[in-house]
Amino acid sequence: MGGRAAVAPASAVILVFGIGRIEQARFCERGCAAEPVRATKRAIISLVIRRLYVHNFRCLENFELSVSGQSSVLLIGKNGSGKTTVALVLEILQRIARGTNRVGDLVKPESRGRADVPVRFEIEVGIGGKIYEYVIALELPEGFKELRVLEEKLAVGGVPAYTRDVAQVNLAVPGPEHGAKPGTDARGKPISAAALMSGAARFRIDWHLVALPIVQGRSETDPIFIFKRWLARMLILRPIPALIAGESKQKTLEPNIRVTDFAAWFTGLLASAPAAYAKIDEYLKQVMPDLKDIQNPVIGKDSQNLAVRFSNEQGTLSVPFEDLSDGEKCFMICAVVLAANEAYGPLLCFWDEPDNYLALDEVGHFVLALRQAFQSGGQFIATSHNPEAIRRFSSENTLLLHRRNHLEPTQVRRLDQLDVHGDLVGALIRGDVQP
Repeated sequence: MGGRAAVAPASAVILVFGIGRIEQARFCERGCAAEPVRATKRAIISLVIRRLYVHNFRCLENFELSVSGQSSVLLIGKNGSGKTTVALVLEILQRIARGTNRVGDLVKPESRGRADVPVRFEIEVGIGGKIYEYVIALELPEGFKELRVLEEKLAVGGVPAYTRDVAQVNLAVPGPEHGAKPGTDARGKPISAAALMSGAARFRIDWHLVALPIVQGRSETDPIFIFKRWLARMLILRPIPALIAGESKQKTLEPNIRVTDFAAWFTGLLASAPAAYAKIDEYLKQVMPDLKDIQNPVIGKDSQNLAVRFSNEQGTLSVPFEDLSDGEKCFMICAVVLAANEAYGPLLCFWDEPDNYLALDEVGHFVLALRQAFQSGGQFIATSHNPEAIRRFSSENTLLLHRRNHLEPTQVRRLDQLDVHGDLVGALIRGDVQP
């Protein structure tokens, strides 16, 4: 993929999305993937990011994250190695799907690693057995202060749903329908990409606006609608528990990165899938055995407020959600992640250091619960410095990000491809693990 970067014009940003199947895996007690198990034909749609490529964006240059077929992945590396930047790339795409379409609100010119070469992102994801590819390229022509869209495309199974060149958008007619083979007409006969685009509906758009939030699917089975909804519902989490309160005035299925709208997410999840409470309750009673229930009473015209009740032979105690400890709030977030993946998934969950705020003896169970929950659908990607979290991933599921200094780009290697002697955690502490 490194050769592709030369094709894009200077000062361009390109992102590509794609979608396909994953396999289930059995886990040993410490969370290592054992022998693969073929997914059954029951109603579970597997989803996984196949690969992510980033060129010249912040510290990532000619960077490829290959995670195809892995339901859970751990990113490790020193501070400044680029782990959070990977999350930022996903966040940019998520914000586009959630309606932010001003380029200047998404990517700044100074985010480019070098001013004289293109910035490029590519990502492939599999959903419903189809490969979705989303491409967006941004450039900074001479004299411009804000990046503009150079190129944009959404393709399903290699067939364009729409393409864009600077301001000109070409919407394919007819577009591929969900459940039908992309690139076929009403009789099932193949239509070439050129023929699709030759009959395209065309319109122009401000070159500082992204087209994806504007282009609408014709129904909930339209690939454009499916892709945008999945992209918007990605869970990219970097919680700050001290800022999370229990009051909600609205409902959402799309929490923000800091999860400060946890109460609205909890309320929205149970409003759309009341049975999800059973999953939340099941997990929380494993980590807090004296949990009785979670209440969310109406406290005003448009407000509800979470309270958690604990009970044993001594009596019952009701605790306002905001009074829970930081670690307990993380347990609550984990429970809702598990329930959400079952209720409206499969989802991608990228959790930046999920072990923060947890006691050492809590980390292992916490991480393993997340890994196992995404085994049958969706994908869990985590970053961590915690020894207990690192031990819950196998070498096949662990990627090391390494950067020699701030003037050199990040390198990435799968752990099983490195020569590591003895205990991994000890080698990391000594600084002996390098690509």
